[in-house]
Amino acid sequence: MPVDPSLVGRQFPAPAPLTVTPERVAAFAASVGHPGDPLESVPPTFPIVLAFDAMTAFLDAEQIDLHRIVHGEQRFAYARPLTTGDELSATLTVTGLRQIGGADIIATASEITDATGAVVCTGKATLVHSSGSDGAQ
Repeated sequence: MPVDPSLVGRQFPAPAPLTVTPERVAAFAASVGHPGDPLESVPPTFPIVLAFDAMTAFLDAEQIDLHRIVHGEQRFAYARPLTTGDELSATLTVTGLRQIGGADIIATASEITDATGAVVCTGKATLVHSSGSDGAQ
């Protein structure tokens, strides 16, 4: 069953803020093989942690199975670098939806803000959703 086109424009916040700690940065850097000292700088892809939380909120709310999603594209635009101690929140907005060859192409933007509400970065992603041959989501 295709994803409902009325989702475009809807927002899905991540369930909780995340504080950027040296331990979280070190664990993330190790998991993705980020070179350098993770305690000196936060890897530029670290916001995916929050963007994924917001995406999970979207998938849960719309009852879309993660195993039917292929991550098509991801990019980040920064207003400022992330630093340890930042308390970050994320809200995913569905910015576009189209169907191609039986798949839903879902465009999203995840706005990452700090504790003051200032935008730190925006992550844009394209998700490819397949409903499967049985018609179930």
